[in-house]
Amino acid sequence: MVCDSKQECSMLAAVETIHHELGTAIGLAKCRKCGCLGEFLDGLVLAVDLPTEAMALVEEARAGRQRMEAVEYPCLGCSHCYPAVASNALAQAFPQLDLHAACGFEIREGWPPVPGDYFVLCHGADCTVAVSTLGDVALAARIADLKPPALCMVGKTETENIGIDKVVRNVAANPDITTLILVGQDPPGHQPGRTLLALAENGVDEAMRVIGSPGKRPILRNVTPDEVATFRQRVQIIDLIGEIDPGRIIAAIEQHNTPAPQKPSCGCSSCPTTSPATSEPPMVQAGEPRSIEMDKAGYFVVLPQRPERRLLVEHYGYDNALLRRIEGADSRTIYWTIIENGWVSQLSHAAYLGKELARAEAAMLHGYEYTQDGA
Repeated sequence: MVCDSKQECSMLAAVETIHHELGTAIGLAKCRKCGCLGEFLDGLVLAVDLPTEAMALVEEARAGRQRMEAVEYPCLGCSHCYPAVASNALAQAFPQLDLHAACGFEIREGWPPVPGDYFVLCHGADCTVAVSTLGDVALAARIADLKPPALCMVGKTETENIGIDKVVRNVAANPDITTLILVGQDPPGHQPGRTLLALAENGVDEAMRVIGSPGKRPILRNVTPDEVATFRQRVQIIDLIGEIDPGRIIAAIEQHNTPAPQKPSCGCSSCPTTSPATSEPPMVQAGEPRSIEMDKAGYFVVLPQRPERRLLVEHYGYDNALLRRIEGADSRTIYWTIIENGWVSQLSHAAYLGKELARAEAAMLHGYEYTQDGA
């Protein structure tokens, strides 16, 4: 590699890394079905004002997109995430690029405003602690079962963008929460735990990218700068990443509980109690089938709503934009609503979704935990 300056050498090395990572990923069956790779390729193909040095990458992305299969999972949490490495190299070589489209989250009545796979245990001034178990879903359930008195909510955070969007929005909307404890293993590649620590320390830049995050795409698209500011001003983050012992976690919850009047101020004259609905995707009520039209795509996150005994499905595009939420009393009405609106384009994807809806419905009805299958 011949170059005229240290900066040029660094850029060429980054481009070489991107070529290698993308070429390897496209050759793997698991990556061709993964939303991580599809999202990165789509963003690269649709990028504008690209420098000359990046044009070959665009052509490679176009060719790779032709080999992609229907997305079966948004992320597998692999120890080495090829699109994650490529994305970080791209940001290093061309920091001026923004490959992400803005989107909004549905705001629902009451608190928490954003649905997700978490447990709400108590409300009020005596419940000041939230816990993220990062990629460990089972650990969240174990802690919730023990019902520590100061714990307001506990749940997983698996990604450095949508996952953190939900944490920030839900926590910012509750002025009683003053502490967020990070436990469990940080998912490799995405590193939401390290991204939350970077968010607390450095905030976000003008593009809403978390400054100093080691995650692959730490861009927050579903929260406002005001919500980020409220989160950073009011909430102390305790780094216990890697801790999986429930006893030690509960001791930390008790140690960091700061009930009123000792709890710190949020730093404003009146703390916000609700999140602004900056962009609200439509709520679709599931119903009986009328016709079938199958020509659209995306991926789905299945969320059993145990207290309401209803099923909720979030439909995302490949850029992680939340397109819509589908809510219904059972799996049958939900999958027919998805099919008749053409929100699946592959029979294999439709079969996978039907299986997951049936599993989620059974878990909800019989009281056991549900974890969405990534394969």
